[in-house]
Amino acid sequence: MKIIKRFIVLQIIFLGSFGCSGLALAGSLVIQDARLWTAPDHTRVVFDLNGPVDYRVFRLKSPERIVVDIRKVTLRAKLDGLVRQDPVLAAIRYGTPRKGMLRLVMDVKESVRPRSFLLKPMHGKPYRLVVDLIRQKRQVRATVTASQVRARKQITIAVDAGHGGEDPGAIGPHHVKEKDVTLAVAKRLAHAINAQPGMRAVLIRKGDYFVPLSRRVQLARKAKADIMISIHADAVKKRTVSGASVYTLSEKGASDHVAAMLAKKENSSDAIGGVRPGEVQDPLVSRILADLIKRDSLNSAELLADEMLKHIRRIGPIKYSVPKHARFVVLGAPEIPSVLVELDYISNPKRERLLRSSKHQQRLATALLQASESFLRRQGRLLPLKRAASKRRVKIKTTRLPTS
Repeated sequence: MKIIKRFIVLQIIFLGSFGCSGLALAGSLVIQDARLWTAPDHTRVVFDLNGPVDYRVFRLKSPERIVVDIRKVTLRAKLDGLVRQDPVLAAIRYGTPRKGMLRLVMDVKESVRPRSFLLKPMHGKPYRLVVDLIRQKRQVRATVTASQVRARKQITIAVDAGHGGEDPGAIGPHHVKEKDVTLAVAKRLAHAINAQPGMRAVLIRKGDYFVPLSRRVQLARKAKADIMISIHADAVKKRTVSGASVYTLSEKGASDHVAAMLAKKENSSDAIGGVRPGEVQDPLVSRILADLIKRDSLNSAELLADEMLKHIRRIGPIKYSVPKHARFVVLGAPEIPSVLVELDYISNPKRERLLRSSKHQQRLATALLQASESFLRRQGRLLPLKRAASKRRVKIKTTRLPTS
């Protein structure tokens, strides 16, 4: 009997110690990976974590540096080579100033304002600690040049490449990312627009970095855009689905379940890409302007969407023959006729290869330009052009997209 009791006690001790060990392992916090994104007005550093952390961010001067102290965490991410020709960040160092504390020191090249927040896991991404190094606004000269005066008279088209940075968007079977396709087509479209007399393009996103949805609307407004084109690529589980589609803003809700689901997916971009919780959005995005302005803009957007479908149909399949409608945040500038164009289904292997093709990207950009011109002529904003006086073709340097 004593032997049995002793055996039971040993079992309890063994299981207890095993359980404690398991809890200790499960409770250990680790920085698993680190990434850097460079935007025009800030540099973003993202640390992947296996759980929420207790941290503090502060600024030191002489020399300028940003310090991140994180309690009870292990650094497994490689920081060597993370900083590559960034205009703000010079280097990242780390150490342990005291037991149980990891210190990350970011040496910066200029005075910056740090902003940080913790993102919860979603859409396959883990906990993430985001540290933004926000650059000081440059002083702008008050002198207005003659070219600037002429530019104000031009028709301005805001070209918005969907997703970017932490938010890759949809990913195809061969690992082509939506954010790369949209940026490539957007740049080609902008180049083609700028080659047209009396027209100019404003790229909402110029590189691989994230822009919050409300900020995209603000940038289009700041540019005094006459129209806005938001470029995307769709994805579904069924790989045989193909075709382009065009969406406009709805004031009453989605036109159908498909449009509602797409709007929900696209509007979640902020949470994936990393917007500070509680960040105030532009009130004009959530509170549409006066009825007359809104209704006129929505009607114009419908005409623009019709032109988009007409011209895209000439170079590939169309998924929906008429424009669809939903509450897309990125289309929330009521005074700017805006459309969201899904170029094709990146989830279809054949269409994915085409979306990655520089020739097909150029065809798509040309179709979007022609649709915009046709819309502007219908609005009386551009004079009709004779075919003989067609504009010169624009030669654009082609580049292949990364496969991963």
